[in-house]
Amino acid sequence: MKKLLYISLFTLSTLFFIACGAYSFTGGSTGDAKTLQIDFFPNQASLVEPTLSQRFTQDMLDLFTRQTNLTTVTSNGDLYFSGEITGYRITPMSATADQTAAQNRLTITVNVRFVNKLIEKDDFEKQFSFYSDFAADAQLTGGVLEAALDEIMERLTQDIFNASVAKW
Repeated sequence: MKKLLYISLFTLSTLFFIACGAYSFTGGSTGDAKTLQIDFFPNQASLVEPTLSQRFTQDMLDLFTRQTNLTTVTSNGDLYFSGEITGYRITPMSATADQTAAQNRLTITVNVRFVNKLIEKDDFEKQFSFYSDFAADAQLTGGVLEAALDEIMERLTQDIFNASVAKW
């Protein structure tokens, strides 16, 4: 039910933004750049979390629009992000006496390509990866996996934002 609500909200907000075309925000300086384009980041990891691509793309868009004065566009942005989610895995990190997992690690890796059409030397392609540990018995209960995902998404988007802004 919760995932259905998230998917519905994402779909409605996407339709709203597509219908509006572009929207403006105020915030930090981005030099001469006026527009931002963030493509959808497909999940190409072997383990697939259904909402991960939408969530990562939206989190990244939200971070940039909150902290810059860029107008988002669907094509031909001065600043352009694309890429893919290349890793999403849960790994047992420690075991109990009966050899069952006691601690798991969620790791997400994202390959990001950044193009600054105004200053080519700012372009980059980097891989960002973060992890979060959680108790194995809480994996499917209590929102532990969601909390780990929240932490990773925040760290990923902030790191991408910082890597980009440092070049402006």
